Amino acid sequence: MTDLRVGGLARLSSCDWPGELVATVFCQGCSWRCPYCHNPALLPPVGETAVSWSEVRAFLATRRGLLDGVVFSGGEPLLQQALGEAMQDASAMGFRIGLHTGGPVPSRFAEVLPMADWVGFDVKAPFDDYARITGVDGSGKHARDSLKALIASGISYEVRTTVHPKIFSAEMLVQMAQELAGLGVSHWVLQQARGPSLPPDSYDENLLSRLEQHLAQVAWRR
Repeated sequence: MTDLRVGGLARLSSCDWPGELVATVFCQGCSWRCPYCHNPALLPPVGETAVSWSEVRAFLATRRGLLDGVVFSGGEPLLQQALGEAMQDASAMGFRIGLHTGGPVPSRFAEVLPMADWVGFDVKAPFDDYARITGVDGSGKHARDSLKALIASGISYEVRTTVHPKIFSAEMLVQMAQELAGLGVSHWVLQQARGPSLPPDSYDENLLSRLEQHLAQVAWRR
């Protein structure tokens, strides 16, 4: 039985994989420290609450034919060696597999990518500015390598970025659009950061049209 560390389980979600009804497994632990993180309880390697994989599996057994898939989210799933085993286990139960990741471990991402049916890939910043967001030197290179592997794989994916004017200027977002387009990304989702320390967004109303000069489609998810 897999020893995947699970910090929580969402038994029904319609937003973690667009267009699909899924259960979301929140993997415990993350090596990055993004200032807008909305799951801080999942940052430590060991959390205050835990759900065993056997419990997750028992629940999934009751949802065969009712749910479309299982999404492995976090935290950061790639930090766990047991991720691939858990993905294979859920797939063997008849579920399609989704994965949320920022791509911090390209080698493990390459191992588990063939097991995924869809990937939600979080791009944190312009790749040469990642450390300002993640607090980890070299994280931008790892993320870029993982994203390049994802694009080359042909697997369905969504690239998204959590944004706020206190963290990103409009010019930085335009730079990101250029970088993503250069890698072959055509669709980009911007997610509004949330948190009591962040005031309402104040981007210019023309920002989306500026970004769409580089990408075929840019969506704003509030």
